[in-house]
Amino acid sequence: MDVKTRLYELYDIIEKHNYNYYVLDDPTIEDDEYDKLMREVKAIEAEHPELVTEFSPTRRVGGVALSTFEKVTHTVQMGSLQDVFSEDELYSFDSTIRKELEPVYSVEPKIDGLSVSLEYRDGVLVRGSTRGDGFVGEDITENLRTIKSIPLRISEKLSLLEVRGEVYMPRESFARLVAEQEENGEQPAKNPRNAAAGSLRQKDSSVTSKRSLGIFIFNVQQVEGRTFTSHSESLDWLAEQGFPVVAHKVCDTIDKAVRRIREIGDEKHGYAYDTDGAVIKVDDLSQRDILGATAKVPKWAVAFKYPPEEKETVLREIEVNVGRTGALTPVAVFDPILLAGTTVSRASLHNQDIVDRLGVAVGDTIAVRKAGEIIPEVVRVAKHCGAETYRLPDKCPVCGHSVERGGDEAAVRCVNPNCPAQLLRGIEHFASRDAMNIEGLGEAVVKQLVESGLVSSPADLYLLNLQDVMCLQGFKEKSAGNLLKAIENSKQVQPDRLLYALGIRGIGRRSAELLLRKFGDIDGVMTASYEDILSIDSFGEILAHSVSDAFADPQMRELVEKLRVNGLKFDYDKAASGDKLAGLTFVITGTLPTLKRDQAKELIEGNGGKCAGSVSKKTNYVVAGEEAGSKLTKAQELGVTVITESQLLDMINGVAE
Repeated sequence: MDVKTRLYELYDIIEKHNYNYYVLDDPTIEDDEYDKLMREVKAIEAEHPELVTEFSPTRRVGGVALSTFEKVTHTVQMGSLQDVFSEDELYSFDSTIRKELEPVYSVEPKIDGLSVSLEYRDGVLVRGSTRGDGFVGEDITENLRTIKSIPLRISEKLSLLEVRGEVYMPRESFARLVAEQEENGEQPAKNPRNAAAGSLRQKDSSVTSKRSLGIFIFNVQQVEGRTFTSHSESLDWLAEQGFPVVAHKVCDTIDKAVRRIREIGDEKHGYAYDTDGAVIKVDDLSQRDILGATAKVPKWAVAFKYPPEEKETVLREIEVNVGRTGALTPVAVFDPILLAGTTVSRASLHNQDIVDRLGVAVGDTIAVRKAGEIIPEVVRVAKHCGAETYRLPDKCPVCGHSVERGGDEAAVRCVNPNCPAQLLRGIEHFASRDAMNIEGLGEAVVKQLVESGLVSSPADLYLLNLQDVMCLQGFKEKSAGNLLKAIENSKQVQPDRLLYALGIRGIGRRSAELLLRKFGDIDGVMTASYEDILSIDSFGEILAHSVSDAFADPQMRELVEKLRVNGLKFDYDKAASGDKLAGLTFVITGTLPTLKRDQAKELIEGNGGKCAGSVSKKTNYVVAGEEAGSKLTKAQELGVTVITESQLLDMINGVAE
């Protein structure tokens, strides 16, 4: 079997496993076997990039960030439905139709997500777009490719197929996202629908790929080369083509349709996704043509909306949790209630702004519901007890240090870098790959070091000895020696990484490098004024305050001094950067052998080059790695020079070709 045949065979095998796992929820292969197949695909594609196609499973990981989304004009309008809120309205809908026809209905759950269009040409996915205003949407093809339940190609190679579906965020994924946002002191997503919409509009599709989105297809918008007589027939055919199709049931009377809508209402709490209603549609497509539409909605379908489930209870206490970034999160503790099938007694109030908006006080009777049917939230005060609205404390409840609210942030934070509530996560960040890159210093090891009293700040890592580490669970002499060696090696990293490792809010690798290029060393950054920091291009008021305030804190200055004494590198080697790529525009595509995408971008920009998100005639070089796709093809079409990571490094290091 030749390489090309094997590669495309692997494509088919992997997509079949994706279908079994993500659509049928019936995996037929172990994870390590699946990973082995993916590694084989990546190896072949790296050696033969000319064979990579649009339907490669490696295209699902996301790519270079876009600067904007292109507009898409919909050939077939992506309309909306008329909402109804009672069974009487359903019977009225049926009576109107029966004046002309004898309908059969298709009844489906109404998925609470973001409506999108998928277009296939000759069986291959070529474009995906948002609904927009129904007439014009946005091209989000690369983001939609990351959803593994969407087939990148189908078996029946019709010249054109456009389908409509609803992208959603599963409740479990939503719960994880909100927990992460709470930890970071960020404004949490309000519900799974908003979270799904925000994920699909990420400029960097690699972010979308981490959000575990799903999709249900619920309509054929247009098709060439095949005809259907009924809606249910078209959905059954789509399922045969590998699409995740919305659950649907054909009902030959309105009584049966209403009964099915009631059943969906009873079942919806057990779904893995949000359902805010049910849709009833005339199934016969010729009858739909007869019924037609108004200027806004079709006459052959309506959406039944279920009333939101809310229950009242008494707020007994407000606890305050402190996250890894120091953010104080108020948590409502109330009398237990049964909500959406489970008993709940706690709900996050997120931040002081939300507390103020609700006007909530301990002793109030509050109304609670579940966002995404999974996360309890306080939606209003049903009865005030007369007490004043709750205020977050002005001291950290864990360490007693003062708290601050900076700029336009919603979060109130403990500004003590040595706060025990922040210590664990702070040390993990310090040791992370993009910071000091201390291999082997993960969450479990950090927790042992802190709980044993061996480490109370990042500086203490450099005081550890062999006996200290061997006292930890799972460490013997060799593994302990390896960890100590990794800690010692970290002393040689450039100080921009150290500056990033300190965990100053808003300071990433790129902004840390800009600070060092401006002020020369960490001492220069520490003594820089707010005005001097603000003068750096791309630094705004919030970021400038964040840096100046961080180094004004005595505990931060003490930490930095300990790191100096322990031998870490403070002087920035400007020779590591320069203008060797000045005037050149690069596009990065695929997975590079050693550099992450943001690292390669920082390296290019640090040497005077510019990074773009798409290939054009103005592009000088495309840096291609594994999984390079359409950008590589575009470069070849335009005659743009394609280089490897190694060649990029040679350009920076002055090695002649």
